[in-house]
Amino acid sequence: MKLNEEQARRYNRHILLPEVGEGGQRKISEAKVLVIGSGGLGSPVLLYLAAAGVGTLGIADSDVVDISNLQRQIIHTSEDIDKEKPVSAREKICKLNPDVSVNTHIVKVDSKNILELISGYDFIVDGTDNFYSKFLINDACVIAGKPFSHAGVLQFTGQSMTVLPGKTTCYRCVFKEAPSPDAVKTSSEVGILGSVAGMLGILQATEVLKFIIGKGNLLTDCLMIFDALEMEFRKVKVKMRKNCPACGESGKITSLIDYENTLQHI
Repeated sequence: MKLNEEQARRYNRHILLPEVGEGGQRKISEAKVLVIGSGGLGSPVLLYLAAAGVGTLGIADSDVVDISNLQRQIIHTSEDIDKEKPVSAREKICKLNPDVSVNTHIVKVDSKNILELISGYDFIVDGTDNFYSKFLINDACVIAGKPFSHAGVLQFTGQSMTVLPGKTTCYRCVFKEAPSPDAVKTSSEVGILGSVAGMLGILQATEVLKFIIGKGNLLTDCLMIFDALEMEFRKVKVKMRKNCPACGESGKITSLIDYENTLQHI
């Protein structure tokens, strides 16, 4: 696909980059990315991927916009309160960049539908806010061989990693199993600085674009940890575990289960 004159102007700052160029921009325009959750992480991911010209964006979310979301979920506005989040997000994306095709999946993502949902996409972004959702997304992507970006935020800290199934460490290599429901607090209980979610979402969007154009070093085989109070980034190297229940040599996970009744989004 050759870029037309308007697209050449729109994506000029990308095309000027030797690592991207017109060829890289065409790859971006042909890519299909699914974002699970259009909240604090998903909002900046969707906005930056739309601005970059990702050809097809999928949004999977069953929530509606609440006033408490607006402190960090920047793709939504006060006028969107009570509107389904994928619909609200699609409206902003279409205004930002009409080149982008948007698929709205207004469903509760669970073990029964996740494999079908991710099947039509090149890359998956995890924008969820609990361990149970993250284990489900990891396991589904490992089974389906779909690369994905993980991120999590709470209060003033966040973490992120990129997983290329069969090649790199997966989420279960780092976190073997989900903690008990009462062991970990959520942002609705202890709070979150809105811009921290934005910071991690931007990291995820950048990883997606680097993966698409095939340039740079991805956050694979490491966990990037961000501390906003200290304004520090720290990389912790992690190794693939031979006995990982998802991607190990004797991996046991061949089917999916729901760890919780609901998937929450930051």
